Amino acid sequence: METRKVRDLLKEDLKDPYFKELYELDQQKLAVVKKIIDYRVKHHLTQAQFACKIGMTQQYVSKIEGGDFSSVVALEQVLRAIGYAVRMTVVPLRGKHAEHPLELQVA
Repeated sequence: METRKVRDLLKEDLKDPYFKELYELDQQKLAVVKKIIDYRVKHHLTQAQFACKIGMTQQYVSKIEGGDFSSVVALEQVLRAIGYAVRMTVVPLRGKHAEHPLELQVA
């Protein structure tokens, strides 16, 4: 069985436009998470201490630091506390998912 490096597999997977878009989104999320964690570490704050300062629970800070951005409002609250803001952009899909947008079935 052939052993391939993760880097080689990723390079191959990135040829798929849909996979590439998802990968790039994850990289952007990782950059946001890194800013939050870097701020906490620089200021010697635990998640609980940081959460208390910004009026949030430690569990929610943990979720955001884990990349769970299910609430843009909460993400904005955390980012504003460290001197950043959220900017969202909507872009059209490319690749196989753009070719067949969701078709609603009416009964």
